[in-house]
This record gives sequence, C-alpha cells and structure tokens, in this order.
Amino acid sequence: MKLHIFNPEHDIALAANQPRFTAPHAGRQLRADLGFLPALWADDGDMVLVDDVEAALEWVRHVKRYAHDVAFVTPADLKHISPDMRHGLQIAPWGWDRTIKEQLLRADPSLEPLLPSDERLAEIREMSSRRFAAEHLLPLLHDANPGVVGESRYCATEGEALAAIQQYGHSVVKSPWSSSGRGVRYVPQPVPDNHLLGWMCGVLRQQGGIMVEPLYNKVYDFGIEFMANADGTVDFLGLSLFDTRGGAYTASICATENDKREMLSRYVDMELLDNICLQIRQIVAPLMSGVYSGPFGVDMMAVARSEGEGFWLHPCVELNLRRTMGHVALALTPTIHEPRRLMSVYYADKYRLRIQLNPENLLNTGLA
Repeated sequence: MKLHIFNPEHDIALAANQPRFTAPHAGRQLRADLGFLPALWADDGDMVLVDDVEAALEWVRHVKRYAHDVAFVTPADLKHISPDMRHGLQIAPWGWDRTIKEQLLRADPSLEPLLPSDERLAEIREMSSRRFAAEHLLPLLHDANPGVVGESRYCATEGEALAAIQQYGHSVVKSPWSSSGRGVRYVPQPVPDNHLLGWMCGVLRQQGGIMVEPLYNKVYDFGIEFMANADGTVDFLGLSLFDTRGGAYTASICATENDKREMLSRYVDMELLDNICLQIRQIVAPLMSGVYSGPFGVDMMAVARSEGEGFWLHPCVELNLRRTMGHVALALTPTIHEPRRLMSVYYADKYRLRIQLNPENLLNTGLA
C-alpha cells in the first residue's frame, strides 16, 4: 500500500531548504484544492493525504470515471493507521524535501523509519538543482548527438553572470531552484537593467549561484517522463505534450503514444529523440541509484534554426526530480478506441482540474 501526497509547493520548498517552511498562498491553495489528484494514478486501496476528506470526495466526484478507489485521510488520521497497515507502507509525495518530511513527522513521529534520511534529502535537493542537469546531463547529450542545441552555465558570482549575459547577447537567467516560471527572467540585451540586477544579486545571495542560458527561439515545449526504480534501473513511461502561460503549466494532451509521436514528429526527429531517451536512462541510472526512486521528467523543446528551415532539439531544459503534470496526463491516457483528452488546470475562485474529450480541432489550441 502507498500513501500519496500532492505537495505542489515542493520546488519552492527545495529553494527554501527549511524543515518548517510556509509556502506562498497560491501554493497552499493549489495543494488544498487539488489534493485529491493522486486518486488519478494511485492503485485501488491506496491512501491519499488531504486536508479535508469531504472536500476531496466532492472534488473527485467530478472526475470519478478516471479515479481509482482510494481512501482519503487527513494528517490526524495517520496516527490511527494500524501496525499491520504501516508494515510495508510506501510514502509517495509529489516530491521529497525537508518540509514534507517534517510535516509527516509532526503528524505521526512513528513514520520516521519510512522517510528518507536528512542526508538523502540533501542529495535529492542537489540533484534537483538546475546546476546538476546543466553539468551532468545536458553536456553529455549535446556532445553525443547531431542536431541538438543547449547550453547552461552556473555562475557563482555577479561578475561571472554578467560576463555570460554579455557573451550570449540574448539570455535567460534562472535561479537554481524555482517552480512554474518563478525564478526565471529574460534578458533581451547584453546588459541587465538595475531591477534585474537587484533580483540576480538576491538569488546569488540566497541560493549561492545563478544559471545563465542563451535565449533560444522556442517553437514547441514537450517532455519525457520516467520512473527511477529501487533496483537502480530507469524506465521510460511516455511523452508529455503540454502548454504553458508565462512559464506556468496550463494543460496537457492525453493521447496514445502513437498519436503523440505523430504530433511531435512535425518538430522533432523521432529517431534522434529515441536515442536521447535511451541515453538519459543510461546516464541518470547510476546517479540516482541509492539516492532517488520515483517518477521524474525531462523537459525539452524544439528550437527554430536561424540558418534556414527545420528545428534543433534542446534535450534538457529542465530535470524535474519529482512527479510532474506529464505523469498525471499519462494516467489519463485513452485507449486507441477513445478520443484524445485535454487536461487543464485553471483558477476560478479555486484551482480546478478539467478533463475534456477533445474535438478534432485540438491541433489548433497551440499545444500541438
């Protein structure tokens, strides 16, 4: 049995790196409103931790055809889990950080043997940094494959960051840890203005460094979802075709893998992508072994070639060492006999999940 937890404030908690951290209001509301989400991918009989069981039951009623038969429990309920149920229990949050561990320990200190050690959490945090992917994954993928583009530089000082920005001319500056568009700034000129410079200095002071990347002419966002297993192997789970607004996630296409490959083939050499997928599994498996087991994803993008027609592939824009909305979309994959679906998250007095059966004009939505 698993205990699932939707903690979407995870990335911000990684940046804060504190056991007792209060997420911004939007993060807390997202968790409260969509805490039922694990019912979409959990197995029958699993538990899902929520703030309010009655509210979760009401929310899940709207997506009942896609949900599994789970038991919603509150933090107060955890102390009443029988020893037999606790034996073999696996805890599966959206992402592991010091804050979620502390929340679980406050709810029930007896859960400690089921939780990762502080040392392991520190390793997970390090691997979750943009610096890790920029130094351990992106260069290897770039050098091993023709037709790819991608560079990201970790800068430990203001001088290093300003030199990189000047070199690139048009750049993107990112904090090492951030979430859903937070901590990302675009610099369209070789010299940042005073407001941006002040923000950069704050990131350097708080996180110890900053990422600087060239600004690419992106034409298509997508990702690949994986599962890191406890035995040290890594499985490919599926493609993720998604849309963002202002850097924040808005929607995903739920379709068969064949359909997604056909859509993506307009922008990406699929043989190249298959090779890169295999390389990612081979590269990260030994790095994650003994440190992290669970879902993760690699965000990519197709980039317009400046010298003519066609596209470059950027093979690693982000490494998300956690569950992603792409994994959620995979749990909603239709059969070959069902229509495609569009899964979206929107705000209308509360955060809401919408799952639509897609009409044929899906390809005009900007998602494909």
